[in-house]
Amino acid sequence: MSIELFNLKGKIALVTGSTHGLGMAMAKGLGKAGATIVVNGNSSQQKIDDAVAHYKNEGINAVGYKFNVADETQVINAINAIQNEVGPIDILVNNAGIIKRTPLEEMEVADFKQVIDIDLVSPFIVSKHVVKDMIARKQGKIINICSMMSELGRNTVGAYAAAKGGLKMLTQNMATEWAKHNIQTNGIGPGYFATSQTAPIRVDGHPFNDFIVNRTPAAKWGDPDDLAGAAIFLASKASDFVNGHVVYVDGGILATIGKPSNED
Repeated sequence: MSIELFNLKGKIALVTGSTHGLGMAMAKGLGKAGATIVVNGNSSQQKIDDAVAHYKNEGINAVGYKFNVADETQVINAINAIQNEVGPIDILVNNAGIIKRTPLEEMEVADFKQVIDIDLVSPFIVSKHVVKDMIARKQGKIINICSMMSELGRNTVGAYAAAKGGLKMLTQNMATEWAKHNIQTNGIGPGYFATSQTAPIRVDGHPFNDFIVNRTPAAKWGDPDDLAGAAIFLASKASDFVNGHVVYVDGGILATIGKPSNED
């Protein structure tokens, strides 16, 4: 009984931005729980093809679709193709996102708008066009990938924090409007994870590495696989009465005012 609560066999999961990094880690978790993964990216078809091959090598059923999540016409066309060629989307993970590290007083308006479009507007666009079929079938799971910046600010990430703070509230409003259709909308807020992007700063003596290790109660960077459990939970029957929440997978950072882990 308990195992069946987390079984995703027969489910179809669209995970945006799932060709690498944390998106791939969460998608692999869903795939290993039984779901068919619809891989999305927008940089190149080759990158999507390589990602699909990687999933299949892991024993995961996967297909790929290249489209820009911030372009409504592309989203509509892609969702129609997925539904016709793969099947109805049971699980949507809005993971695609960007960050531009620039002080607000120096940031170009076009750059600010681009971050908002991809990190906040695109989850609205994709969800809007996926949820219509979920409403008709009276079931569905939507997972918005938020951030610790949904709760906190940091220097040079104002646009990202504005988008992720908005995404937290969008998640709550999606839950408010769609829960009556047996659709659960929740979020995941990753902390700091050991990925290829963070590899250059994850070295002893680097100021930011020391900051993360000392300020995280778990005293370490997260492993991308640590996100899989939260993704599976929010995508499965186990979370059928969980709605409008953000699960922070951060090693405890948001639980403390920041006392270094090496202090008594």
